[in-house]
Amino acid sequence: MRAERRTAIAAADTTCPRCGSARAAGDRYCLDCGLPLPTVDGRIASLRRRWLRRLGWYPGDWVWLTIPSLLVAAAGAAVAIVVSDRHREANAAVFSAPAVVSVVVPGSSARPRVTTVDTSTLPIPPEPGSPTAADNGRIAWPANKNGWTIVLVSYPQQGGRSAAVATASRAVKSQLRQVGVLDSGDFPSLQPGYFVVFSGIYATKDDADAAVSTAHQAGFAGAYSRQIAR
Repeated sequence: MRAERRTAIAAADTTCPRCGSARAAGDRYCLDCGLPLPTVDGRIASLRRRWLRRLGWYPGDWVWLTIPSLLVAAAGAAVAIVVSDRHREANAAVFSAPAVVSVVVPGSSARPRVTTVDTSTLPIPPEPGSPTAADNGRIAWPANKNGWTIVLVSYPQQGGRSAAVATASRAVKSQLRQVGVLDSGDFPSLQPGYFVVFSGIYATKDDADAAVSTAHQAGFAGAYSRQIAR
């Protein structure tokens, strides 16, 4: 586990989070895809390494901007609850039950109506792990299939498979669809030497681009669409 987290820290400091290309510590933009790169020195970088060292995954630098807002919102909610409770206690009314309560017993009760459903016409759900399964675990890229997908994270092959599998499991728990891990060396459209965690199998780039925001909301801030061709 420690070795996997050290590998994840090294990947975060030495590769582009979008395309997985190697980067130098002083690079501010990826030389391959042009993405503004996170800094590898300073307070944010130190917090990023601590997060990876403790949890083994990292949602993105945006998390440090949202934490203060969440704390302020939580404090405001707590104050509102306290004020509401005090207001309710101050205006509480006391009701007394009447001395006599009348109970009406019906002479007969109607039998419950039973409704039958023909289950033979219901749709059959996909098998777990099939290319159309939505939330049933990791899948493999279909053989001889070309298309588009969403790249969540790319890990260098040197010791990166276990980290890629762990990230894929986290993506499945985040309710992302059709999650899997592929070897970039098997696809000419990808840069070789990486384990790529992907989500979704799409026929067109427009379809993949439309789903990128869902991956961002699931905690994969660096996710982007990419063509997968053999």
